[in-house]
Amino acid sequence: MAVGGFAVDGPVIVLYGKITVSVVITCMVAASSGLIFGYDIGISGGVTTMVPFLHKFFPSVLRKAAGAKTNIYCMYDSQVLTAFTSSLYLAGLASSLVASRLTAALGRRNIMVLGGCTFLAGAAINAGAANIAMLILGRILLGFGVGFTNQATPVYLSEVAPPKWRGAFNTGFQFFIGIGVVAANCINFGTAKHSWGWRVSLGLAMVPAAIMTIGALLISDTPSSLVERGKIDQARKSLLKVRGTDTDVDTELSELVKSSEVAKAANQEPFVTILERQYRPHLVMSIAIPFFQQVTGINIIAFYAPVLFQSVGFGSDSALIAAIILGLVNLGSILVSTVVVDRYGRRFLFLIGGIQMFICQVGVAIVLGITTGVSGTKHISKGDAILVLTLMCLYAAGFGWSWGPLSWLIPSEIFPMKIRPTGQSISVAVNFGVTFILSQTFLTMLCHFKFGTFLFYAGWIVTMTIFVALFLPETKGIPLDSMYAVWEKHWFWRRFVKA
Repeated sequence: MAVGGFAVDGPVIVLYGKITVSVVITCMVAASSGLIFGYDIGISGGVTTMVPFLHKFFPSVLRKAAGAKTNIYCMYDSQVLTAFTSSLYLAGLASSLVASRLTAALGRRNIMVLGGCTFLAGAAINAGAANIAMLILGRILLGFGVGFTNQATPVYLSEVAPPKWRGAFNTGFQFFIGIGVVAANCINFGTAKHSWGWRVSLGLAMVPAAIMTIGALLISDTPSSLVERGKIDQARKSLLKVRGTDTDVDTELSELVKSSEVAKAANQEPFVTILERQYRPHLVMSIAIPFFQQVTGINIIAFYAPVLFQSVGFGSDSALIAAIILGLVNLGSILVSTVVVDRYGRRFLFLIGGIQMFICQVGVAIVLGITTGVSGTKHISKGDAILVLTLMCLYAAGFGWSWGPLSWLIPSEIFPMKIRPTGQSISVAVNFGVTFILSQTFLTMLCHFKFGTFLFYAGWIVTMTIFVALFLPETKGIPLDSMYAVWEKHWFWRRFVKA
């Protein structure tokens, strides 16, 4: 079996490959947890362009935008405004680390429910916010909710899905994130002209939270989680449900029990275990993959798409429409990933997507550099603004079938059971930590680096594409409990992993 360009000659037996109606419904319901993260990403950028919202909470931004010779890159450079957006990610970072222990103790499903309820409370506070303190309190609760669900859901999907189609099922999480982004942008477009529109946009976050919470209550926990908590009979019932009642689940169940017994026999703190030499490749990937996902620049562009498009020449309405188009392109490309990820593999999509994103980022930088000048004070024509949007859409497509869904998939499938929740927690925490730093600094960076901001991200895309080519083994079709084989045979990582 090919693993990252190198052969794996080992007894990797692919079992449990049957797709049942139950596993499809279960994974779709679980993946809907992505709605709340996507909705928040989409809603934040749109709300921060609404004049009534800015007038109430951030009047200094309006005064700067009204300046006679405003630099287009600096219109929205406000640390308080970015604090509103980025406070969620500090809360998400903290809650994702706590979620590691909670997920192991309470189960994947219950943490998804907890995340949905917390997010719902945060949305209600934001809708009724009377001052910046209430806004940021609501954002913090939203962050706790997103931290819990982003930790639990990818692991849930990887543990329930048949190994042969694990990639396709796991991309569902990113697909629902994309739906959330598009829905939020459409709502922003509809509410932007009303003085109370920002309250509606923020308050409607309760809808996706309610949908995913109710859905999570209707599904069972994963067999792995049930075995981990000693609920063997329930684990067998869960396996029969998702694999089919006519399937012999004893082999898979015995593998899960064996993995659980090994983990319990070690009786070691998971955050200590993951630092052992044999888990070095796992730890590196759990840090590098989410870090690289964020320095593609995608979430920053999603947060600030309306602001960005408004800055480069689109009117307020046109900027929101452009953001909707960007979201739809990303959504379509995720479907492409769903179809091909288990056929051509993870590495293929990473490499193709990386090349595409690099070309587009450099293209955007060139267009903005030529049309707006080094100072950023020249007016950009409508034609050039449309060219920027086109390049952004191609960039979003490249992300949508590579680093978007795969950055959730890889960390959720590479860890053995005993450190899987811990590994996913580290991955999500890194994701939130980097996102916080970038979202807190992006508008300032845009103001000072101008079009060079896009070259900054292009440089990172080159780095991550080379990293994947050299160090990420292929994991398609490998059962979770046989994943050790890909590290044992990899040209670099085999020196760390015990054969």
